[in-house]
Parts: sequence; C-alpha cells; structure tokens
Amino acid sequence: MSSSRQRGLSLVEVVVFIVVLGIGLAGMAVIYNQLTLASVDPLVRKQAVAIASSLMEEIQLKSFTYCDPDDAAVFTAASPAGCTTQEGIGAEGGEARYADPRYDNVSDYHGFAMAGSIQDINNATIAGLSGYSASVAVQAAGGDFPAAVPAADALLITVTVNGPANVSVILKGYRLRYAPNSP
Repeated sequence: MSSSRQRGLSLVEVVVFIVVLGIGLAGMAVIYNQLTLASVDPLVRKQAVAIASSLMEEIQLKSFTYCDPDDAAVFTAASPAGCTTQEGIGAEGGEARYADPRYDNVSDYHGFAMAGSIQDINNATIAGLSGYSASVAVQAAGGDFPAAVPAADALLITVTVNGPANVSVILKGYRLRYAPNSP
C-alpha cells in the first residue's frame, strides 16, 4: 500500500468560497445599478448642448451697435450719445423673438426664456424637445478683457438649458462691438 495523500478542498472551504464570491458579485451589482441610475442619458445631454449652442449662435449673429438698429443714426453715431434710441440691455420698443418688431441686437435677448418646450425662430414648437427649457442673460463683460477693450464694448452672453433628468447646460460666450455702425 502506498501512502499518497489526496489534495483538494473540503466541503466547508467550498461553501465559504461560494459565500465570499456571492457577496462580492452582489456588491458589484449594487454599484453597477446605482451608476446606471445616476448617469444621465447622453442623448439628453447632447440635445441640451445642441439647443444651447444653437441659441448662442443666433444671439451672437445679431448686431451690437451703439444705437438700436431701427434708429436713423445707427450708421453714423460715433457713440451712444449720438443715438435717438440707445441700445441698452434688454429689448426696446416692444421687440420680440417671434413677432415683428423682432430682436435686432444682441442685448435684446436679455431675459428671454422658453419654458416647457423649445420653439424655432418662427415660434413653431420643435418636436421631441418637450421637457426642455432655455433662458438667456446678457450683461456687460467689463473687466474680462484687457484694457484695450472698453468695458462697454463687450457683452457676456449666458445661455442656460435645462432638460429631463435634471440635466443643466450653461454656455457662455462673448460679443465684442467691433463694428458699432453695422446693423
């Protein structure tokens, strides 16, 4: 008879291994579930960024002049003092985004908001964007630029878009008054 010793695991060792492995897998499943629930749907975030950048582009393409573009002195004014209707922060003369007279200057968009859904420039609701809202703030950007740029010649535009699942996108941009007589 040879005395060979058998090697292996006892039943108790196998049961302990299975219990430890089960606890580890259960912990991983809980973490994975929480990460999945807490993560934002990338489509919602991309849509919010697209809305914000579209609105920012629309605003930055408007003129930034000394006078309101409807003012007769818009092409000749050398400063805001030369205007009948100076361009200030906020809409002048009943201007609106959707109806004539329309927003015609960057600062007219200050305080503009869309709540509950997003509308295009013709006030048509864009399908699939219910649940999103957007707001705009325009303010003087004095101090953000070197002294070569006067504080009154730069605006800070802030577009905020809120979407489903508590997604919030804030986009900031600047508009300089590089052509004060070009509406």
